[in-house]
Amino acid sequence: MTTDTASLVDAHHHLWNLAEYPQSWLDAPGLEAVRRTFTPDDLRATATQEVAGRQLGGTVAVQCVPEVPETELLLALAAREPLIEAVVGWADLTSPAIGEVLDGLLAGEGGAYLRSLRHLVQGETDPAWLQRPEVERGLAAARDRGLRYDVLVRSHQLDQAVRLAERLPDLPLVLDHAGKPDLVRGELSDWERELRQLADHPQVVCKVSGLITEADHTSWTTADIRPAWDVLLAAFGPERLMFGSDWPVANLAGGWNRWAATVDELLGGLAESEIQAILAGTATAFYGLPSADDTLEAP
Repeated sequence: MTTDTASLVDAHHHLWNLAEYPQSWLDAPGLEAVRRTFTPDDLRATATQEVAGRQLGGTVAVQCVPEVPETELLLALAAREPLIEAVVGWADLTSPAIGEVLDGLLAGEGGAYLRSLRHLVQGETDPAWLQRPEVERGLAAARDRGLRYDVLVRSHQLDQAVRLAERLPDLPLVLDHAGKPDLVRGELSDWERELRQLADHPQVVCKVSGLITEADHTSWTTADIRPAWDVLLAAFGPERLMFGSDWPVANLAGGWNRWAATVDELLGGLAESEIQAILAGTATAFYGLPSADDTLEAP
């Protein structure tokens, strides 16, 4: 499969229509800037910044709440929205009925767009949540249906991701938001050690996303992001990294276009083939996306 070098894949963004499906997590203090509906048309209007000469051509929409109905809504939206090329959904991995739930999602409206599952492990207090027998059974059910798994953990939970990669070597994994390094304090040594251990497993790739919200929201600069970027390049290599915006959450720390401009700067010095991998190739291969041969038209 090849991708058009003029196109950019945003491998991680969210959408929500508060009139259609409430998002209770948005009630938390500090989230006022994103406490409204965000649609694909909003993304089209927002994502105007080119990255290495590429315009947005396709996206992966990612779940927010641990509820199957939200995933069903995202899949139905993907079925009628050309911009969305894949969905990362949610299902209860601990449920004895996980296989039947996944079969229902895959057979339902837009089911062909379901490519991966995600759980907010970052909010779990169990330091071995991903190693629970019932969770591993659920992940095996996802694997057996050709699905991948998006790993959402904080930096202190990366050891769970390492053990998951060891125990399920045939389950394709992508680390969301680079494992959330502490860019505010710049304390990256523990994160780097665990990240490199995770990168030793060839079935694991990594999203370069969510970094600006791990930095100081109001004062971050490219120099604050670069240390983590350099570690990611060294650990995974460009061929196992993928661009993601984490929009509209990114609006809390500068927004889609500022992040895209930052990545454009960080890509300086890389070969064209390496840039293509980060901006489209890795996401296309991992999620099984169609060839990104159309760029995003202005609204």
